Amino acid sequence: MHTTLTEHARCLYGDGYGPKQPCERQHTEAYFIEDLTFADADAILAMLRELCPDLVDGNLPVWTRNLAYRLLLLQRPGDPALMREAAASLWLHGPDWDDIAADLERQADEARISPRTHSP
Repeated sequence: MHTTLTEHARCLYGDGYGPKQPCERQHTEAYFIEDLTFADADAILAMLRELCPDLVDGNLPVWTRNLAYRLLLLQRPGDPALMREAAASLWLHGPDWDDIAADLERQADEARISPRTHSP
């Protein structure tokens, strides 16, 4: 059993920074996506920072990374730094998501100018 979302992701997708660690558990993306879906923002950020520290690298599939950022933004609405980071990830894998990336940057600018209040 994995104790963190990062460990689960690393076992499923590997890690571009070191050899894949042996694991006794059989992996399916469905179980990982379930863990990701119900993970808190700190766990998701930790996974992204550990497995994709430079945004352009790492072994997480693009769709998984996009989902992770979407879930983060739902948990932390109005966070301009996070919006910009998500937008940067989308720009790298466009042009399908260029309009969404541009909108996130616009929202980040607006949030920086007049911060929104939100409940955690």
